[in-house]
Amino acid sequence: MQTLSEWRDARLAALTAEDGWLNLTDRVEVSPGRWTVGRAEENDLRLSVGPERLGVLSLSANGFAEFFAPSGRSWAFTKNKESYPFVRSKALPGLILELHCVNGSYALRVRQIDHPARSAFAGLPHFPDDPSWVIWARWTRLESPLALKVDMVAGATETVVQTHVAQFSHAGHEVTLIPTHWKGSQPMFVIRDATSGQQTYGASRFLLGDVVDEQNITLDFNRLHNPPCAFTPFAICPLPPRQNILPFAVTAGELAP
Repeated sequence: MQTLSEWRDARLAALTAEDGWLNLTDRVEVSPGRWTVGRAEENDLRLSVGPERLGVLSLSANGFAEFFAPSGRSWAFTKNKESYPFVRSKALPGLILELHCVNGSYALRVRQIDHPARSAFAGLPHFPDDPSWVIWARWTRLESPLALKVDMVAGATETVVQTHVAQFSHAGHEVTLIPTHWKGSQPMFVIRDATSGQQTYGASRFLLGDVVDEQNITLDFNRLHNPPCAFTPFAICPLPPRQNILPFAVTAGELAP
């Protein structure tokens, strides 16, 4: 397991990477069909960066997407383990194209590799590290999986499958946290607390738990971190379920960027 310092270094590296959250320039909703893409006004999908006519996006009903350059060369959108389907090529001038999907609705996201925000980023301020915020919680499996509707920034909703809850006591409160997503083998909790909108980002912060065994989980609140929508208007982030809105201040983790 990474130390807290190593984890922060890795988080900063990921945030400022070419596929990090600091270089998004556009998010344009798209439906199945063939659509011209570029900066010129006459394009079906108009971008704020790149050439006047970048090419054509072809999207099928099953989500398969290809991009065609004016030269006729084409690329299929492909994905790795951690990404949405994307296209990157030297033929695309300094851009990465991504196909973003939320609940079956698609959008074309564009990243500018040399975006000045990457080099100008001032870092990730955080509360002082506090070992008392490393909490050992009960990891309780539900009797049957539960479909849970999660509200998203900008009014969208997403349906996730809930299988467990994390339970612990703090400051006289019995807390039950719901994980809404998984990142690799780690459950992700979307949390809001009494610092939200004051010292920390108002919408939420994220926390990845470390499952110890079938009945226990470690929650290191020093690793609470800002969601992508704290850094860009082109991300769509989940909002916390009601149970994850805490009545006390969590003075640990990242501060507002």
